[in-house]
Amino acid sequence: MTVVSVLGATGSIGRSTADIIESQGETFTVEAVAGGRDAAALAAMALRLRARFAALADPAGLPELRDALAGSGIASGAGEEAVIEAASRPADIVVAGIAGSAGVAPTHAAVRLGRTVALANKECLVCAGEAFMRDAARAGATLLPMDSEHNAIAQALGRHTADDVESMVLTASGGPFRTWPAERIANATREEALAHPNWSMGAKISVDSASLMNKGLELIEAHHLFGVPAERLSVLVHPQSIVHGLVGFRDGSVVAGLACPDMRVPIAHCLGNPHRLATAAPRLDLAAVARLEFEAPDLARFPALRLAIEAMNAGGAAPTVLNAANEVAVAAFLAGALAFGAIPRLVEETLERMAGRYGSDAPRDVAAALELDVEARRIACEIGGIAAKLTD
Repeated sequence: MTVVSVLGATGSIGRSTADIIESQGETFTVEAVAGGRDAAALAAMALRLRARFAALADPAGLPELRDALAGSGIASGAGEEAVIEAASRPADIVVAGIAGSAGVAPTHAAVRLGRTVALANKECLVCAGEAFMRDAARAGATLLPMDSEHNAIAQALGRHTADDVESMVLTASGGPFRTWPAERIANATREEALAHPNWSMGAKISVDSASLMNKGLELIEAHHLFGVPAERLSVLVHPQSIVHGLVGFRDGSVVAGLACPDMRVPIAHCLGNPHRLATAAPRLDLAAVARLEFEAPDLARFPALRLAIEAMNAGGAAPTVLNAANEVAVAAFLAGALAFGAIPRLVEETLERMAGRYGSDAPRDVAAALELDVEARRIACEIGGIAAKLTD
């Protein structure tokens, strides 16, 4: 019996994780589930998975959560400390599926306890990569990449080390705007940005995928996760989303990870590690697919990716600021307070405003990274004339 805790249980990662857990019979038991603001959805997930503890990030939802769980024997709590408790309770695997920088502190709590963490929150390594990886090594924690691209690369990498790697390529579908001209992209609506062609995801990551910022954040994550220098990392647009990642080795060989676009595949790989779990995910039929297309990303039409690459190359505080400003800009766009084309402009202006303010070193620890995150958010709101409440 493998004990699992699921952070971000009500999101797309959490729901797919629940599907895998339920499909495996008595293989898994669930210690804790954590969610954001939807008390009813969290209670339903806790009951569905027979969790021992449920934590809601929003304290205002605690009465509703308790009422929904009354008589079930499932303990509950709300607020930041409750979510950290969910992450800290005894578990063999902690699924880190809380989106954005909100997932950094609870995921870090699990890492500091030496847990095995299935990492679906890229912001942990974008916001505080050096400190996060250092703390994981000190605590003996194991990080299993759950993002489809990083999971594919981990499988392609196998037992090889970064010294054997000549290149790592993350693929991007290109999102809903892959063939659009720049002017049309700049004026894209909320509904258009959320209409991803291949994946069903939450609103924030869907917008990031439309701007290609998501792929830039994933490059920074890969840099820390696999210890590969920034100059060996790149992005390739692949509209079919069949090839998820490629590793080029110094002998000239290239190994790629392929699968149908279904998050149950990397989730099952992490939960079953080091074994393979059977899933109901669709099987890849290359004859039916017939053609696999690849193209270089257009950094002029998708400046968000350019900004992320520049932040990765700059290092230091730049990735932390990049992530914070992007979260502010995306939240404002989703709230109707910012145009789609203004997202990368706000991120770039925030980076320029904060350049040099914190020196060339990365944040010394996770707490310092989160302090910088708060400051970058404040400045991004100030630059964009955005009310802070829109970005909560």
